[in-house]
Amino acid sequence: MLRSVLLAASRSSRIERLATKAPVTRDVVRRFVAGATVEDALRTTGELVSRGLKVTLAHLGEDTRDAEQAAAARDEYLRLVAALAEAQFTSAAELSLKLSALGLRLDQRMAQDHAAAVCAAAAAAGTMVTLDMEDHTVTDAICEIHAKLRQDYPQTGIALQAYLRRTEADCRDLSGPGTRVRLCKGAYAEPESVAYQTRLEVDKSYVRCLNILMAGEGYPMLATHDPRLIAIGEDRARWFDRAPDELEFQMLYGVRPAEQERLAAEGYPVRVYVPYGTRWYAYLMRRLAERPANLAFLARAVRSRT
Repeated sequence: MLRSVLLAASRSSRIERLATKAPVTRDVVRRFVAGATVEDALRTTGELVSRGLKVTLAHLGEDTRDAEQAAAARDEYLRLVAALAEAQFTSAAELSLKLSALGLRLDQRMAQDHAAAVCAAAAAAGTMVTLDMEDHTVTDAICEIHAKLRQDYPQTGIALQAYLRRTEADCRDLSGPGTRVRLCKGAYAEPESVAYQTRLEVDKSYVRCLNILMAGEGYPMLATHDPRLIAIGEDRARWFDRAPDELEFQMLYGVRPAEQERLAAEGYPVRVYVPYGTRWYAYLMRRLAERPANLAFLARAVRSRT
């Protein structure tokens, strides 16, 4: 019921108008979204880099309905790459790319071609791209595109979701030399047939996947805010004799900034996932609708900056 309400709210222009005008809402948005423009994204990147953190930038917008919108999303990322290069941030900032924004649900080949154009620009500028993961209906397609992109752009990373039952096998396939895997718990509402449903099951899967990646020859990127999983990640890094710069931790912009800085002070690369764009309202509402438990998490995050 709550999920249905949140999804309905995400499509309501009336509620959106009310939300965008509310001072409290604006405070929440500023906490979790860098702003509407490339300039806002660059300003936030500079602030984070000055604190010893790394960044991955994501342009908001995934409900692409036609080829024109897909091309516009590609062009936005090309502008972002150029801006990062001009600001000399490419050594600290990379891109997170959602393939549905590039038309994946319309035409897989079109999305692949758009992603290749972004990867080419990123490589030329001296930065990298990580493909965001989406719901299980497009997991195979994202993995296929990732494999094809790596033929020309081997540093292209991919996000994997620990709550999917298939992810241990995907981690084994992607634990070889040169791979970059962002391991997260997963944020979509998925059926039991494809995903673990309880927090304990998901956490256990996360640790199993983490061990596979740590034992491999790739570059694990541990995306979690969970203090217990962070501690396990640090322990596993020591167990597998990984130097701090042979992995990284990733967290969302606005969430546990004190922990981000603690890990960075310990010598670990810490990358902050920074979304920007005008479509923040639908983005935030869909994130809550995909997993209503996120509502409580968001409330806790607003109450505490640590």
